[in-house]
Amino acid sequence: MKLTILGAAGVRTPLMIQSILRRQERIGIDELVLMDIDGERLELIGAITQPLELSNEMRFRIQRTTDAAEALKDADFVIATFRVGGIESRRIDERVPLNYGVLGQETTGPGGFAMGMRTIPVLLKYIEQMRQLCPDAWMIDFANPAGMCTEALTRVGGWQRSVGICDGPVEILRLAAAVLKAPMDEISLGYFGLNHLGWIRSVRYQGREYLGEIIALLRQTGGVGGLNIAADLIASLGMIPNEYLYYYYYRRQSVENILRAERSRGEQIAALNLELFEQLQRCRARGDFEGMRQAYFRYLDQRSSSYMQVETGRAPVHGDLERLAAEIAEGEGYAGVALDLIEALVGYKPRQMLLNVPNRGAIHGMSDEDVVEIPAFVHRNAVEPLAVGVVPDHCLGLMKQVKAYERLTVEAAVEGSYQKALTALAIHPLVADYELAKRILADYQREHGAWFPTLR
Repeated sequence: MKLTILGAAGVRTPLMIQSILRRQERIGIDELVLMDIDGERLELIGAITQPLELSNEMRFRIQRTTDAAEALKDADFVIATFRVGGIESRRIDERVPLNYGVLGQETTGPGGFAMGMRTIPVLLKYIEQMRQLCPDAWMIDFANPAGMCTEALTRVGGWQRSVGICDGPVEILRLAAAVLKAPMDEISLGYFGLNHLGWIRSVRYQGREYLGEIIALLRQTGGVGGLNIAADLIASLGMIPNEYLYYYYYRRQSVENILRAERSRGEQIAALNLELFEQLQRCRARGDFEGMRQAYFRYLDQRSSSYMQVETGRAPVHGDLERLAAEIAEGEGYAGVALDLIEALVGYKPRQMLLNVPNRGAIHGMSDEDVVEIPAFVHRNAVEPLAVGVVPDHCLGLMKQVKAYERLTVEAAVEGSYQKALTALAIHPLVADYELAKRILADYQREHGAWFPTLR
């Protein structure tokens, strides 16, 4: 089995390699191809796992390349995890709307729009190559915004073997498992929504419903770390929202917090990335692989401890580096989600997962082709969405408005339509203003330059 990762110069790749190594027998991997357009950074990230790759534990071959055709040829699974324009593009995505008092966030609102506009054309070019080079491969999309990109892959690209993944719902599952002191794979979440726009309305363990007790516990304790939505609001909803709904339920507060911090999350990450890669270069020059490892885990600690810190105004919480390394290895994050999916698709272990897939009647009121984030049963070469049924009106209304924005953004990116791009921004609930959308779009076109698609 050949697995290809597009965008493998990213900071998550060492974690992915560790996870693949742990599961190599279960997924039956023979070859792992790591592809990125930045060959220098690809090699630098690769140096972190060099001792691991030279060990006797690894029984599959690793190849690094900047040639997409070479990477895709005869692949069985392709994971997309790239960022078009690099971290500088994220800085622009977030800073432009903030200049107008609108949320600047990587995947939600205008930031997600700009990222989708740049990412979708590139994804669809890869799909055209896959038609010739690996026509039976599964495309696993982690490139953000994951739901919108998966919609482009299925609706426009016609690549039905496409699945969008996100580790957000898994973190909610991990929270439920901690509260119930139960194994994660024995808990069933009744979850529905779009990517970064979902709600939990059921938590079942051993045939019993626990959602009410968990919400009561949240009210009693005043909430829990990592979930920045008030316990009283959760109780009023009768559901636990995905953490990204913070940007909708606390729209004004999130913008004020970011402006008060004087730098966006993207600007924060850019500084962390610069420091990391400088440290990696120094350590590699003197052959200090343990120093590279320590620098890498310090980076992960800084990144995870400051997650949503800017937007919520809370203080970062750092952890012990060795404990962090152990927790990452155990939980595996998005690498674990991707490999759970692959394990099920190759027939090793069928399982129920929370995935971004076409609705196909699962959520009443959404179109069959709409990509939604819902439970799905995955088994050999098949992903089957599970029925969700009727959802609360306030959830459905927000989902339909955001889905209309997503569809228009996909069409704008594919057709190069200025009017569809402008309308998409104008109808997004976090913008909701035509003249404001005009100014934001003009700034994106100017600041992104050649990275942004030409609009007619």
